[in-house]
Amino acid sequence: MSIFLAGAGPDPLAFPEVFDRFAGEVSQKPGAARCATIAVVVHDRAGNPAGRLAEYVEPLRARLPFEPVPVLLGGAGAADPEMFDGVDAVVVGGGLTPAYLEGLQPAMAALTRTIARGASYLGFSAGAMVAPERALIGGYRVDGTEVCGEECSEGLDVLDIRVGLSLAPFAVDVHAAQAGTLGRAVGAVTAGLVERAVAIDENTALVLPRTGSQDFEVIGSGNCWDVRAHAPGDAQAAGASAVVSVLRAG
Repeated sequence: MSIFLAGAGPDPLAFPEVFDRFAGEVSQKPGAARCATIAVVVHDRAGNPAGRLAEYVEPLRARLPFEPVPVLLGGAGAADPEMFDGVDAVVVGGGLTPAYLEGLQPAMAALTRTIARGASYLGFSAGAMVAPERALIGGYRVDGTEVCGEECSEGLDVLDIRVGLSLAPFAVDVHAAQAGTLGRAVGAVTAGLVERAVAIDENTALVLPRTGSQDFEVIGSGNCWDVRAHAPGDAQAAGASAVVSVLRAG
């Protein structure tokens, strides 16, 4: 099933299409006559992740009968691998990207197995950034030079690439045009940290047909900025230049 990576947090009024597509896919899964189960992973900087659940659950409930499985991160809380067993889909919310990756760490293998077995994945903002094999987690400098605003740094200084969920074969950044993080995606590629990165605008998502697919569909009103090293595999060439392709829905 598909991997949906959205360039911002949930906004069912401005960007209903991502909820429509995701819910439609989950409803078509084998055994759809039964009530679907969806793991909903949320973190909250203020320490109340349960208070964030409705942002993700209610737009889906308006489209699909399902049983949510809350996975609450933050404080001493981390994801229990068993919470992903047998679910039909996984939603990972927005917020502080390093906190999501840290909280998901104990359950990462279980989550990726669940997706590999056919569960759909929907990641909003931070949930999109942690999805790749080599995940761009934050930071705003490369070799001491700013490549995006410090307000987008996720509390990190230099660009930080970590092992992610291995659902996408390229790094992902979000809020691209709106927050100027396209520069960070370009910086990650030209510095040779990754060979490819896709920066996603708000009210926009990329849709991978399967885990690890190099190709994707764009949905929504904005762009996906596909940044590739000029000569993949050549660190020196990657440090010199990159090619940016602008992809839109349709």
